[in-house]
Amino acid sequence: MVSRYTYKKITWVDLESPTQEEVKTLMKEFDIHPVVANELLSPTMRPKVDLYHNFIYLILHFPVFQHHHGDKNQQEVDFIIGKDFIITAHYEMIDPLHEFSKIFEVNSIIEKSHIGTHAGFLFYYIIRELYRSLSRELEYMDTALANIEDRIFEGQEKEMVKAISLVNRDLLDFKQSIRLHNEVLASLESAGTRFFDEKFSHYLKAVSGEYHKIASQLEGNRETLFELRKTNDSLLTTNQNETMKALMLVSFVTFPLTLIAAVFGMNVEDMPIIGAPNDFWIILGIMASAVTVMFSYFKYKRWL
Repeated sequence: MVSRYTYKKITWVDLESPTQEEVKTLMKEFDIHPVVANELLSPTMRPKVDLYHNFIYLILHFPVFQHHHGDKNQQEVDFIIGKDFIITAHYEMIDPLHEFSKIFEVNSIIEKSHIGTHAGFLFYYIIRELYRSLSRELEYMDTALANIEDRIFEGQEKEMVKAISLVNRDLLDFKQSIRLHNEVLASLESAGTRFFDEKFSHYLKAVSGEYHKIASQLEGNRETLFELRKTNDSLLTTNQNETMKALMLVSFVTFPLTLIAAVFGMNVEDMPIIGAPNDFWIILGIMASAVTVMFSYFKYKRWL
């Protein structure tokens, strides 16, 4: 599907799941290199920047967990950035791009857009919105972490082991998706300065700044998760120790009772107490005394 937006002399073409015919048409209209046109037809595994004589070709992957329309937790966006045009290509609906296009279309109609004199400025506003959407994704993770923290201290440590592992997996996937952004954006800054002008490098530095905000926010979430995992593990260990302690105390209490029962149950002659008046009650008294002594000792040692 092709969507086209125009403001003054700048054209933005947005491709969703581009077909060969759509790409062929754009290749002729904007003089797109055949290698780049071919790459637009299917997703690419790695991000990259290529500088051509009439455009910059950029590929980036953006993690998404809260609102995604495919079966993957990352979305690819390809950018072809010319002097007076920009082409974005993706393979499923990307909510931040969709929302930005509606705002851009309205502002263009009422002539309230302030996007600068070339398409590089439009690229800056688009990618800034994409990075800000990543911040919202991490805020969604913040909510999940806060929920985990509350439930840990509500006594749900066992249930939280799986919840912590799932959030950890999402954060690792997030980190993996943006792992090469810093390197790619550094290359983009160099290519963009040569393709446009030195003044535009300030905008490209601002794009890197948006990435570093996300990286810092991600690291904060990972540190929070690490501390929550430590706390949860500590509480689980404490609970297990308490259980073991209770079992050990029960075994210590029952041991003298078992020993007394075994001794007086032996089939031997001249067994003391056995056969005496009230021998049953005497044996029960001995058992009760043994239990009382054991409990008193445990209390004295503060094991109970």
